[in-house]
Amino acid sequence: MSAKVSVVKCNSYEPAIVELAVRDTINLLGGITNFIKPGSCVLVKPNLLMSKPPEFGITTHPEVVRAVIHLLKEINCKIVVGDGPSVWGQYIENVEEVYEVTGIKKVCRDENVSLVNFDKRRMRDKFPLTVALDECDHLISLPKFKTHEFTPLPVKPRSLERGCKVCVVMFSPKPRALARGAGFTLITGAIKNLFGLVSGTYKTELHKDYFAPADFAKILVDIYQEAKPHLTIIDGILAMEGDGPATGGKLRQLNLLLAGGDCVALDTVMAKIMGIAHEEVLTTKEAALRNLGEAALSRIKIEGEDIDKLNIRPFILPKNRAVCAGKVINLPPIIKKIFKSLVRYYPYSLRLKCTRCGHCVKVCPKGCIDLKKNGIKFYYNRCIACFCCQEACPAAAIGVKKSLLAKLIGL
Repeated sequence: MSAKVSVVKCNSYEPAIVELAVRDTINLLGGITNFIKPGSCVLVKPNLLMSKPPEFGITTHPEVVRAVIHLLKEINCKIVVGDGPSVWGQYIENVEEVYEVTGIKKVCRDENVSLVNFDKRRMRDKFPLTVALDECDHLISLPKFKTHEFTPLPVKPRSLERGCKVCVVMFSPKPRALARGAGFTLITGAIKNLFGLVSGTYKTELHKDYFAPADFAKILVDIYQEAKPHLTIIDGILAMEGDGPATGGKLRQLNLLLAGGDCVALDTVMAKIMGIAHEEVLTTKEAALRNLGEAALSRIKIEGEDIDKLNIRPFILPKNRAVCAGKVINLPPIIKKIFKSLVRYYPYSLRLKCTRCGHCVKVCPKGCIDLKKNGIKFYYNRCIACFCCQEACPAAAIGVKKSLLAKLIGL
């Protein structure tokens, strides 16, 4: 066996019950010190998609986070908790609200651990990741056990192959809105949870630049390859099926916790429990091709529960999972170019707050900001929407605007 995953039953979010179950999942894998060095600094990253309370089943339950904090305290670790919530809707501008409503802020306050925003970032090859990764020795990821709907992007009908049914048409008189939280991953699990390490509006840029399913899966695996967590624990006590990962999904009491050090193996086991072949999950397939983990169920040793004896009925999958099956990949370049140019976020000056200090001018990597008598001026033809200006502004005088199409389709 080349990988090990533990599966443990947990029938409640009562703190004592959750803590016992979390301990069991880790003990079955050799104990917490098998993954985390005592006395080290650890970043704990839950899945905090949006500002909804735990009972909605959208976000990692705070008691799972608390149980992990307790384990880390026992080996004298410095603990940092954080996530980059969804860019969909308005949530990008309300990180503090997300922390408050999801219950994560209370847990961190109760346990006296640091709760950080992912507003500082360092550029990797194709994307920026939070600098919290650089400042910590280990990463523990706490995903939620959910399905993830496939939503095709706006396209012109005659540009697609014959017979392809598309639910969103950019050029129709009454275009339907894209579902919020839309994506291409089929499951929200170990690999997908790491997308939250990407800072702010860059998530939107990655969705735009890599919106073909296979391309987006490759970017998610790039992030996994860069940030590879030392330990992952999946909260499947209250799971979600159907049109997840947000409010469109259907809650399901699964009563399971999964843990392991190999995210590919974890997603393979998660897919098996859902009734999905691992080959259908593009991120799992891509990661296995790069030898980043084990995708063959026969080579994964499952400790704890025998998943074949749990008699779990197959999960209801997203209704539109087969829509356009791969055909969106072949969109004409002109359609991709139009979409990318019309859907964007961009910075703007909050003139009443601006002190004309010039910090934004100094940090702009493209030199697209000028200091004027009445404030600052952006030259958007050169702006790459990196938001370094917003990060550097000491007066919080840089806001974020959405293009009209981004607003219309719910981005």
